[in-house]
Amino acid sequence: MNEKQRLIVDIVLASLLLFVPAFLLHSDGRFAGSLAGFVLGSCAAALLLLLLLYPVTKYSGAWKASVTWRMSMRTLLTLHVHGGILAAFFALLHTGHKFQSPLGIALVISLLIVVVIGFVGRYYLPQTVAELREQQSYLAVLRSSYERTAAYLSSRDAVASDNSGTHASVLQNVPLWQLVDGISDLESAIGSSDTMRKIFMPWIGVHVIAAIIMYALLALHVSAELYYGLRWLA
Repeated sequence: MNEKQRLIVDIVLASLLLFVPAFLLHSDGRFAGSLAGFVLGSCAAALLLLLLLYPVTKYSGAWKASVTWRMSMRTLLTLHVHGGILAAFFALLHTGHKFQSPLGIALVISLLIVVVIGFVGRYYLPQTVAELREQQSYLAVLRSSYERTAAYLSSRDAVASDNSGTHASVLQNVPLWQLVDGISDLESAIGSSDTMRKIFMPWIGVHVIAAIIMYALLALHVSAELYYGLRWLA
């Protein structure tokens, strides 16, 4: 993920999370049961059902063969992620920014958890792993340069130039204290990145569990609406 894509992801996530407390500025207790609210809620529910196309295709051999010849799994994953974001926006608009029902509150919270964890697993975790590998590679270069520089300083009759490694040759002229500071900073950054990686590694399990809870709550919510009637038809 490049800087432009990461910026877009950050903006989308921030917008989604800041959209939740919007009820402080606007609140309509009857909007969810109105025609407009019903349309938004229906669109959100339909999108959430369409999101199941990706996991069903991924883990179903026969179905996968019939779908992937038209659309790649990468494209399906992209639609899965973007569809989840759009469904979350529709769902939040559907509420009318009035959170009164415990079932509705639980559904919105579970939906946001699913979307945020999905974004973390799709974008942030791979980026963190890539940065971690790059930091570890550069740390190895700095450590090698430190060892060469220390050996050079301790033995004045050492060979003046060492052509065995490009990075090491360039960094031999760097003061020893700068190498030590660089190694220390990198080790600290690697420790933080590795901690974040370990925290988010089980994201797929949490994502699946949260999604199961969300779909169960969605089924209850839709059933309750059908049972009690649609107010906009009254």
